[in-house]
Amino acid sequence: MSTKDLPAVTKRNEPMFPVDGQLLMVLPRAGTSVKNPDVQLPILRSDEDGYYLEMRVEADCKDPSEVAVTRRMPLENLTAEEWEELKKQYAALDLKACTDQGISKGLEKIQDRRIQRLFMALLTFLNPRQVSIVLYLYKQAAQQGNGRFVSFRSNDLLENLGYTRTKDGGFASKLRSQLNRDLVALHRTELVFAQSLRKGDTVGAKVTIKSILRIRDYEIDNVPRDFDLAKAADYTYELADAYTVSLEFFDGPGRTGDYVLFTNSLDITQKLGSNAKSDYKTKLLVYLASRLKWDTPQDGQYLIISRQYLFKNLDLLGSNSSRNNQIFWRTVDELKEEGYILGAQELPGKKKVPNIQFQINPAKLKSN
Repeated sequence: MSTKDLPAVTKRNEPMFPVDGQLLMVLPRAGTSVKNPDVQLPILRSDEDGYYLEMRVEADCKDPSEVAVTRRMPLENLTAEEWEELKKQYAALDLKACTDQGISKGLEKIQDRRIQRLFMALLTFLNPRQVSIVLYLYKQAAQQGNGRFVSFRSNDLLENLGYTRTKDGGFASKLRSQLNRDLVALHRTELVFAQSLRKGDTVGAKVTIKSILRIRDYEIDNVPRDFDLAKAADYTYELADAYTVSLEFFDGPGRTGDYVLFTNSLDITQKLGSNAKSDYKTKLLVYLASRLKWDTPQDGQYLIISRQYLFKNLDLLGSNSSRNNQIFWRTVDELKEEGYILGAQELPGKKKVPNIQFQINPAKLKSN
């Protein structure tokens, strides 16, 4: 079946907001889970600039979109004694248990709460809930018109994530704590990746080091309240009442054309009672947005992607192929119901590895 046999697009002018193209190109790789075969063991590293906790996602040479990305957490204000203690705690990290039984299980032998939370932040970095937060902030940036700077109330973000308020009108401390830890993880985890750079007759590389966002300031409504951003993320269960952040992947008000437009009706609500890692809808949506930047869509809206890469980026990595297929096509149906995908079908590929052809609705998702 050719692209001409798929249904025609019904175009509607929906309000949309831009998300930085460079960010989307690395986002699926930067958020790769510990179960992915491309992920290496987390390491502790020190150099003349300081101490780091980092984890590398290796590239796949068969697909240009499978770039190598290192996510690293600079460990600031660390004494030599604290570094030695961190190395002892690191030895208690059980990565096999993380992949086989869950990250909490793999971290249970680490006694220090701060160190345990640092590992948790690195291992779960850019999970679908954090990606939803990032998309919400880009939408706010478009609406507020202050360039890369975004201000927001914590309760507004929690409400947009679909959480239920308590009787006093607030939110449960567990949810508030989780949001602060998500924001701090996005603030202090750096992404390191390289892009080829041609210089005359030679090809070099340009290495980029960026955080997703940086927290510029925060507000506390009740002034006597004792709140410390890092302490809250590492030890306690607190959240500031308002934040101002800068989006570090942002091509500025001039907009060079390196971005993807998302519909303003984007739904970021979290499913009640489910873990963020099982949010396949957000994973697939962001992966398709990423491929809009990496690939040249046929007729402007058709993407053909290897099922192997789709499943790897959706964390459908188990040996139960029937279950993986069910989850994948159910997720496709969800995006069709929400209008992002107009059609999807399986096509024969090289070496009997099938491809999936998607027809993207440019009224909901569009690359510029």
